[in-house]
Amino acid sequence: MNGEAARREPLDLRCYLVTSGSGRRTVEVAAAAAGAGAGVVQVRAKEVSAAELLELTCAVAEAVRAANPATRVLVDDRADVAFAARAQGAAVHGVHLGQDDLPVAAARELLGPEAIIGLTTGTLELVRAAEAQREALDYIGAGPFRPTPTKDSGREPLGVAGYPELVAATNLPVVAIGSVTAADAAALAGTGVSGVALVRALMEAEDPGAVVREVLGGF
Repeated sequence: MNGEAARREPLDLRCYLVTSGSGRRTVEVAAAAAGAGAGVVQVRAKEVSAAELLELTCAVAEAVRAANPATRVLVDDRADVAFAARAQGAAVHGVHLGQDDLPVAAARELLGPEAIIGLTTGTLELVRAAEAQREALDYIGAGPFRPTPTKDSGREPLGVAGYPELVAATNLPVVAIGSVTAADAAALAGTGVSGVALVRALMEAEDPGAVVREVLGGF
């Protein structure tokens, strides 16, 4: 077994929260999702400054650790913010990179071998490119599942039928994203993905914990 494969505990990607907003509600939903068993919380707030993102990330990390120490907290896009949060002692475990962010190898060099690093994909070409870097990656996101108002990737929606080909093209775990709801979990689980990422379905839920439990039931 190589050092990369041995470096971390298994990652529970079944229910993966991507946050929105930057206020108290963001922290509260993250904690509720973690408490119900979400394995990953990604802090995403593209509209705020780096300093504000760092403050939000640390607040989310503190709340998530109190709710469920097993939940992993990642920062969207900003490996530098993840590094700063970790340097401050926050329970932040890594970064999720987009195609235009810091290259995977550079993020791995910055954050070290134990950090979790994910990468956005969504086409067969992008999945194959990620697979070529699999020793430096922990998982890939693939979307959009449906058209989504929160992120315009320019890629065609995959639908349930689009995932088996992507899953077959990589040894990395694949997380489906893009207007996913809890009701989609079982169908997507049947495609071989390792989990689903939810944004609005959790952030706008009256009972985020119930949504998490429904997703976990699908896997």
